[in-house]
Amino acid sequence: MQTTLKSRVSFDGIGLHSGAPVTIVLHPAAANTGVVFRRVDLTGTPQLAAKWDSVIVSPLNTRLTNAGGVTVSTIEHLMAALSGCGVHNVLVDIDGPEVPILDGSAATFVRGIVNVGVTRLSAPLRAIEILKDVSVSEGEAFAQLSPATSLQIDFAIDFADAAIGKQHKTLNMANGTFVRELCDSRTFCRSADVDAMRANGLALGGTMENAVVVDGATVLTPGGLRHADEAVRHKMLDALGDLYTAGAPILGRYTGTRSGHAMTNRLLRALFDDSSAWRWVNCDAKIAARLPGVGVSVADLHAVA
Repeated sequence: MQTTLKSRVSFDGIGLHSGAPVTIVLHPAAANTGVVFRRVDLTGTPQLAAKWDSVIVSPLNTRLTNAGGVTVSTIEHLMAALSGCGVHNVLVDIDGPEVPILDGSAATFVRGIVNVGVTRLSAPLRAIEILKDVSVSEGEAFAQLSPATSLQIDFAIDFADAAIGKQHKTLNMANGTFVRELCDSRTFCRSADVDAMRANGLALGGTMENAVVVDGATVLTPGGLRHADEAVRHKMLDALGDLYTAGAPILGRYTGTRSGHAMTNRLLRALFDDSSAWRWVNCDAKIAARLPGVGVSVADLHAVA
């Protein structure tokens, strides 16, 4: 069955790139609504569906647009939380152009969602089953979706900075894995990148409190890392959020090597351009048990920093 929130929940913070204060409020929504953002700060409260074909390509975040040119950016952490907690339908009121960065992870969103709870709706749930390999690449970056009985994410990164270096991790996202293993992993960057972004009017809201900042072998962020492989875990978090713009849970294996937001969106576009590569499947109890978010409880939050 499809799900929605049991009640509304709100979050206050600042935008990572704008540095401006922003509030978002998640509202329960009817079946078949999907994830819809509403810009309550603009006349007419324009809406934006969180779908792959509404995504503007960006290397730094996932940004939505609509026919009127209205945008909402940095949606990936919230989308990951919704996917990882098994929320299929929600209306997201936002009073600015960027989702708040909070602590740089999805943990605060997850706590809010788990605390209010999820309720089942009467409508059946469909998932997207991957039928054959679909891949995209650019230089050394690569992303692929391949057949699997549940959503699995396999990610590899390689950074020159010794504080990150080479990292690789594979997880089956079923049964609360996202909440326990990934949701508290923060966005990361090099100190030199922060300077470059700010010189270009970006990352104005970035601080040591909402990102892991490294310089060579040194982690500059107070308190250090939450996980030795926090960087690759965060890349997996981003991938889960970006994959949820497919519009439904995916049954397949995502493999990413040096991949990012833009490449995952390219992968979804390639998938939906090939009707032989996927199909809709109705989720019976057996399939539903393998989806992200099924069985998530407050107890799973004990594993979160």
